[in-house]
Amino acid sequence: PAEGIMQAFHENMDKKIKEAYPDAQTNLDLSYEISAHGIQKSTERIKGIKNIIAVASGKGGVGKSTTAVNLALALKEEGANAAILDADIYGPSIPRMLGVSGQPDSEDGKTLMPKIGHGLQSMSIGLLVEEDTPMIWRGPMVTQALEQLLTDTQWKDVDYLIIDLPPGTGDVQLTLCQKIPVSGAVIVTTPQDISLIDARKGLKMFEKVKVPVLGIIENMSGHICSNCGHEDHIFGKGGAQKMASDYSLDVLGSLPIDSQLRKSMDIGEPMIFEDENSKISQAYFELARSITGKISNFNKDLSRKFPKIVVEDS
Repeated sequence: PAEGIMQAFHENMDKKIKEAYPDAQTNLDLSYEISAHGIQKSTERIKGIKNIIAVASGKGGVGKSTTAVNLALALKEEGANAAILDADIYGPSIPRMLGVSGQPDSEDGKTLMPKIGHGLQSMSIGLLVEEDTPMIWRGPMVTQALEQLLTDTQWKDVDYLIIDLPPGTGDVQLTLCQKIPVSGAVIVTTPQDISLIDARKGLKMFEKVKVPVLGIIENMSGHICSNCGHEDHIFGKGGAQKMASDYSLDVLGSLPIDSQLRKSMDIGEPMIFEDENSKISQAYFELARSITGKISNFNKDLSRKFPKIVVEDS
């Protein structure tokens, strides 16, 4: 999905063709089709979802949920049918960030309809309990809740489901990697060493369970003073690039600290809609294209296109 650059790409392509064949009558038509791609061998694809992308951090407080929400919204704006699952059972924040509330509807009394926020399908435990109610659950209850939120939601024709993982490498993360068909994972970190230590643990976890890591997003990479324009690297500089080099990965993007972004998420009016031409909004669009571009290079899952062959004794 690349709506944001489609017109410019079309014009450039058309120009190149006409330069190469000035006397030919040409008509250029560009389109894209989003396919389902490979998943872990031990998992089964979930109805209504083509691809699942896990957004992880290893450490809390690095802006992972903000990144996950804006990435999902950028995917939608780029032309994909996107959705987001809040997998942080203990500290759900997606409902607030998307400006959605209230109990999800159920058409059959067994499954849930996703809540729609800014055109994005979403589901979170935060929609089922009061915002100030603590979830005092042990690990098995949490993992069961995550599986139910994912499989008992009536997702509709989702091209990319973003799963906002809680920090750490515990039960929820292992359940996701072992039982849920993940196409790829993204690691969010800040440049400082303390954050990178835990980000490396998250990366190692995905490697052990054979989930491909698409790259690293460096959040809070710097702060630009609104008065003088000076850029200050509060959390250090170059940490994500060093980690990416160590593990032969790409830095998918660097996102600065932005007070308007913080305010927009607090009130459930994501900045990506308020000012899509801003530097940070454009960074999220670039992230969306980069991540889905990497997934498009993976092997396609053609299992649904083949008939099931059953041998019976007659």
